Amino acid sequence: MTEERVKCWVNICVKKDNQVLLLDRQHDNFKGWIQPGGKVEFAETVFSAALRELKEETGLTALNLELKGISGFINPAIPERYVYYDFLCTDFEGQVLNQSAEGTPKWWSIDVLDTIPMQDDIRNRLPLYWRKGSFERVHYWDEEHHCIGRTETKLFGED
Repeated sequence: MTEERVKCWVNICVKKDNQVLLLDRQHDNFKGWIQPGGKVEFAETVFSAALRELKEETGLTALNLELKGISGFINPAIPERYVYYDFLCTDFEGQVLNQSAEGTPKWWSIDVLDTIPMQDDIRNRLPLYWRKGSFERVHYWDEEHHCIGRTETKLFGED
């Protein structure tokens, strides 16, 4: 079967020591703390999209970007795929914005991430960014029940 639609996005996990920069997203149906990121524009590379989204949403300029994994959703019924390129950024310059269109940026200690409101997918994916090695995490959409039917996570390299 040939895929009819592929939509590409980037996620950037900005990590400094034991802290992660997240955005307090309070609009649409995707509320809670999220990492910076967004859509890859037509003809834009995924690295360029990650640099652009990070700057727009946080004010930071990435000095390094490491592609840590690929995640997303597959809807076999359509067929449609959402691909998320997951980047880790540990070296950056600039000042964090007080506010952005996507939400207020804030540094959070990794130790408290389980206590703040965020989507389960983000909560479960964040630790994959700072482990050694790469990952692939795919959710398969159940069109009949309008929910995730199953999730597969594969880890590559060291734990």
